[in-house]
Amino acid sequence: MTAFQLSAQTGPLRLSLEDAQQMAIERNRTLENASIDVKIAQANRWQAIASMLPQVNASGTYNDMFGYTMDFGGMSIALPSSASMGVTASVALSGAQVLNAAMSKITKQMSDITALQTEQTVASQVKTLYYSALVADQTLDLLRSNLKEVERLYDFSQQSVNVGASEQVSADQLMVQVASARTAIKNAETSLEMIYNSLRLQLDLEPDVEIVLTDALEKLLDVDAGLAMMNQQFNLDNNYNYQLLKKNVELARQQIALNKWSLAPTVSLAYQYSAKHNFGEGMDMTPPNTMNIMLSVPIFSSLSNTKKIQSAKMSYQKQLNTLAETENSLQIQYRQLCYNLQNAHAKYVDQKQAVEVNKRVFDNIARKYEQGYSSALEMTNASTTLINSQSAYVQAILEFVNAQIELDNLLNN
Repeated sequence: MTAFQLSAQTGPLRLSLEDAQQMAIERNRTLENASIDVKIAQANRWQAIASMLPQVNASGTYNDMFGYTMDFGGMSIALPSSASMGVTASVALSGAQVLNAAMSKITKQMSDITALQTEQTVASQVKTLYYSALVADQTLDLLRSNLKEVERLYDFSQQSVNVGASEQVSADQLMVQVASARTAIKNAETSLEMIYNSLRLQLDLEPDVEIVLTDALEKLLDVDAGLAMMNQQFNLDNNYNYQLLKKNVELARQQIALNKWSLAPTVSLAYQYSAKHNFGEGMDMTPPNTMNIMLSVPIFSSLSNTKKIQSAKMSYQKQLNTLAETENSLQIQYRQLCYNLQNAHAKYVDQKQAVEVNKRVFDNIARKYEQGYSSALEMTNASTTLINSQSAYVQAILEFVNAQIELDNLLNN
């Protein structure tokens, strides 16, 4: 959604999960910085390539001798004022320049990977916040439903007290439960507002922009698709962290070659055209065309270059060790995340069943309470148990969603 569309919108901002993720990708400043880093890397690469291409420079000079004459073997030679113009074309080539261009290409690729990784992170954060908002909203619905039921029972209990059919302590116990339910609702509303503020921050929205989430939790919570991820093959090359480490290994290997090329010669070629005009009599001894070829060969560096090569080789070995360790670490992480997802699913199923059972128990005790077969204490305990069960259920939903997101990011399929 463009800035114009946002400014033109008068009502609440209605977003599906896909819309929210796309909007964050387009407007998130962290991702914008990652895109700028890609452009910087591209510019640096062209700088490295340009250093191997011909360079052309032009110059102009004016010399005023103030009428000075030079005595040469009894002859008086006037040195007139003069103006000269020159154009120089030069090119220098060495193995180090070629390798610098290759290394800048790898750096560009790393910037591309980092940008994709940042995009993945932003999309995952938005997805987590979107689910959290839906779950928090569902929590509020459950709490409000509980409050409505407890208030109804409190009114019934108070009426029983008024006609002398019950003691005041029974109504007071339910009144405490009503107050607790109202407090829980206020806390849930505060948590929901914090989630929406975090979502506004991710989407780069003004604080007063109202957000309406159009996707339902039941639609997004695809349990079968989440469990199917555990059967997907884990390809290390799809993981962004692993891709970056492999590029670091390539850079370290190229650094060895770069230091070796510091022992190789450098060839440079230059052509210069010069034109000179004397303001007065005098000899023009400036040749119009000049070409220079230079070969520079390093001879002795007090072992400096040798030690650079040794250091680069050791750094390369460190990168290989890190890559091997990361391969093992990612495989273990995959195994752990699959276990986490499986465990979160089992917890989700158990808590869903627990809510259904506790709701039936609560309704049964509520009916008995109205008929005088259960006490206010039993009613209070049933209400507390139901609220705790509902809280555990929504927490299980979040754990299952987060386990899905973590495994999905690792697989990156």
